[in-house]
Amino acid sequence: MKYTLKDIIKGDRTLWVVLFVLSLASILIVYSATGRLAYREADGHTAHYLIRHSFFMLIGFGVMAFLVNVVPVKFYSLIAPTALVITIGLLLLALIQYKLTGKATPRSLDLKFISFQPAELAKISLVMFGAKMLASRQKSDQELRKAFIWVLSASALVCGIISIGNISTAGVIFMGMMGLMFVARVPFKYMGLTVLGGVLLALTMYFAAPYLPHSFGRVQTFRQRIDDHLFGDKDAEEGTTQADYAKLAIFEGGLIGKGPGSSDVSNYMEAAYNDFIYAIFVEEYGVMGGIAIVLLYLIFLFRGVAIVRASTRTFPAFLVTGLVLIYTIQAFVNMSVSTGLMPVTGQPLPWISMGGTSMIFTAAGFGLILSVSYLNKQNKKNEGDPAETAVVVNVPDEDQELK
Repeated sequence: MKYTLKDIIKGDRTLWVVLFVLSLASILIVYSATGRLAYREADGHTAHYLIRHSFFMLIGFGVMAFLVNVVPVKFYSLIAPTALVITIGLLLLALIQYKLTGKATPRSLDLKFISFQPAELAKISLVMFGAKMLASRQKSDQELRKAFIWVLSASALVCGIISIGNISTAGVIFMGMMGLMFVARVPFKYMGLTVLGGVLLALTMYFAAPYLPHSFGRVQTFRQRIDDHLFGDKDAEEGTTQADYAKLAIFEGGLIGKGPGSSDVSNYMEAAYNDFIYAIFVEEYGVMGGIAIVLLYLIFLFRGVAIVRASTRTFPAFLVTGLVLIYTIQAFVNMSVSTGLMPVTGQPLPWISMGGTSMIFTAAGFGLILSVSYLNKQNKKNEGDPAETAVVVNVPDEDQELK
């Protein structure tokens, strides 16, 4: 049987186009932004990181196609608790490895044959678990309260472990889970108390940081970056900081940019290909190019909303809600840091920043979203066929009809 590209690329076509355009932008800017890294780590072979990045991106598209074509959406509901337990185990293992080996950060887990950040898996597994819990308890306020306790407890545990090495990632994930619970109709009083608790925790961390030992280094970094943003970075008195270079790149880009491959600022930045890649993109393609990237992420958000509205079951709708919120929040945090609207923090730009295994996990998240969009199309197509409809509604008991 002969397969065409149309047979493989299923689901929301607009979303596929957005991902394809983001991929082109990513390849162009990663090649330009890794020049310094190539001379330092790859003997000056500037194509090294372009090839590596393109390789992982192709694998990512393969993962998306596999998930859309092979794995049914209800499978994610079945494995959600197990996936969350595995994620917590990997996060703890990374923390233990950090303590035993004295690594610079507990963000990554080195298993010899592969190294990755368990927090990337947490974005997916925690959303799957939250979607399952919330989808199974929509019949009454009492059930929603129980679901809220489960989801909040799991989120606090996962984000608490992640925050030991990366407070900003923990914050992004927690905000996404809060948005998921809001969409799932968790009573506002519970949401309000949680927000109040989060604000009090952040204030406690900020004011307690000077009195904590060095083992609480991320808390001290948290305070320092806020102070640098509000009152100015003391390091700027001795030399140009990464945030200064990012602002310089945006300033030099002007309205239409300096042109592809013409970035000068990237030669002086340590994170030009990752945390500050948006600034380098604006330097080369101007404010107009930067606006285009913002619009692409907004289209991604709006298509996510459309997929949720088209869903007839609660679990798929909540699954898409959580994932879309996390990736959208992450994108706007990255762009806000590059433009100086937020304190400096290490958040890559989803599907644009250079990455390895992180791109695979991001692709898996996109694959889940596309799978739900394809399921919606299949359900709509089979609405007129009683036999097919009977099959469509045969879903796990915990997944209720979305009203």
